Amino acid sequence: MTEAVNELVVNRTDGREDGEDWAENYEELPGGAGISLIFESTTKEGVGPRLHKHPYAETFVIRRGSATFTIDTTVVVGRAGQILVVPAGTPHKFKTNPGGYEAVHIHENSSFETEWLE
Repeated sequence: MTEAVNELVVNRTDGREDGEDWAENYEELPGGAGISLIFESTTKEGVGPRLHKHPYAETFVIRRGSATFTIDTTVVVGRAGQILVVPAGTPHKFKTNPGGYEAVHIHENSSFETEWLE
């Protein structure tokens, strides 16, 4: 039983055993999860990806700080304690605000598929 459980657990590659300052990407998760994840953590202002889109929805679970998102033509500030959902095929980007940003980005696909628009 322990061996089967170990095949379903994903540990941090940096060896830390907490959820702080976790910045890593995960694809093809065990157990047929059908999602991929980006753990984003920065204390820097102005960090974020350029305009892009995915053929699936992306959900942002913001744990700390804030970022200014452009989702299609709408600009919204996402803050700690909020969840933002970007529908499939929708162009989006974000830049972190002063104090940084920590979030989990959930891609509704087992691997990343990104079309860069800028």
